Amino acid sequence: MEYGQLGRTGLSVSKLCLGTMNFGPITTEEDSYAIMDRAHEVGINFFDTANVYGWKTGEGVTEQIIGRWFAKGGGRREKTVIATKLYGSMGDWPNDDKLSALNIRRAADASLKRLQTDYIDIYQAHHVDRNTPFDEFWEAMEVLRQQGKILYVGSSNFAGWHLAKAQESARRRGFLGLVSEQSHYNLLTRTVELEVLPAAEDYGLGVIPWSPLAGGLLGGILRKIDKGRSAADRVAAELDKHRDKVERYESFCDELGEEPANVALAWLLHQRAVTAPIIGPRTIEQLDGALRVLEIKLDDKALTRLDEIFPGPGGTAPEAYAW
Repeated sequence: MEYGQLGRTGLSVSKLCLGTMNFGPITTEEDSYAIMDRAHEVGINFFDTANVYGWKTGEGVTEQIIGRWFAKGGGRREKTVIATKLYGSMGDWPNDDKLSALNIRRAADASLKRLQTDYIDIYQAHHVDRNTPFDEFWEAMEVLRQQGKILYVGSSNFAGWHLAKAQESARRRGFLGLVSEQSHYNLLTRTVELEVLPAAEDYGLGVIPWSPLAGGLLGGILRKIDKGRSAADRVAAELDKHRDKVERYESFCDELGEEPANVALAWLLHQRAVTAPIIGPRTIEQLDGALRVLEIKLDDKALTRLDEIFPGPGGTAPEAYAW
């Protein structure tokens, strides 16, 4: 396994982040344990989750699964950099969601209980809350850090100007501020290259791309269909829109002699500010298959070819749309 620093911090995390969103709804608890154990065996120390994962309102199913795995001992908690998130609704009462100081306090305590730990390594805002001032957000996070309940703060789904506003607010308070941004980023979805990635790079945030395979479109979907495996309705509709690009992409992966999913992940690791893409294996076999990513080195010619197949937004702002 390869490791890198998370943004400007001294925290070392694996170049692949284990996403746990499937744990509970799709992957059984027993299989989830096996995947997490295997992740440690191969050196993955960076796990991502959220209080809403499991999709049973208020239950935090996935966090509970991870917590019971931590409770098995054997250094599982100590070896894991655990990142969780808050924002989504955990109930049907006011202040059961978003980023108010009240919900931050309640949500953090609830996640700690479910995870069966006394601290969260990276506590992430799952989305920007336009109704909560950043001074309130930071005051609540500062209290959690003073209490030893969290170590770092991250964001997810923030625009570039949200990152700037958050960091300047933290700077005024003498606080470390955000250390990571979790963005929707893959070969098909490259909007963040305009302003989010440059802002993250400038402020020293590590970028953690989610949906690196574009919901399966970059995971060799045409090969799977050819083998008789159907695509879900939503994925099939997206494939219809992007079929030409996906066909060219899979052909190029054949030229490289690599699996499409691994090329997509490797491409992300060649992008500015990216620390670790989030992989969401449903099985140990899928996890083991992703390890090949770290051995793939894409040269300038390959990167140019991928840009031709999946054109980005045309550079960074403002040059992408102005002189």
